[in-house]
Amino acid sequence: MDIKYLNKLLSDGALVSEKIKQYLEDKSIKKSPVDKEEVKGHLMKADHNLKFVREVMGLGYFDWCITGCYYSVYHAALALIISKGYSSKNHDATLCILIKEYYRNCVSAEELELLNNFFLDNDEIVFYVQSKEKREDTSYSTKINFDKQVVNEFRIKAALFVDKAKKVIEDMQ
Repeated sequence: MDIKYLNKLLSDGALVSEKIKQYLEDKSIKKSPVDKEEVKGHLMKADHNLKFVREVMGLGYFDWCITGCYYSVYHAALALIISKGYSSKNHDATLCILIKEYYRNCVSAEELELLNNFFLDNDEIVFYVQSKEKREDTSYSTKINFDKQVVNEFRIKAALFVDKAKKVIEDMQ
């Protein structure tokens, strides 16, 4: 999903509802009872990935740090949507649920953009999340040189997103 389309979704609730309906029909999104243990598990996994990133930063494996940041944000996003009774295996579907359920309530446009950036393929992140195959391809990419400052900024933003997801979920209970 490109930024232009994300911005369109952020400003058009009817489009978000239409997309969610499509995702429900094609089973990219499923409605399910809230599973508090699964929510807790995803948040634990997000923390686990952040710990990995902190430890690996000092070793200079910045490509793996970016991957770890992505997975931290991904698991926090899954915890958020599960807390609203959804499950998803599709990035765009997950973003639509986040917009529908959380945008303007407690997740800012900037945070959704951050989440979108982690999910998108771009020059600095070098991985895809649209499918397992694409993600595996980028894990074996030959690009290893990433700017430490940029990676640290991603790490901080990922940690802030995870902390915010925890607070939102805690406040819902």
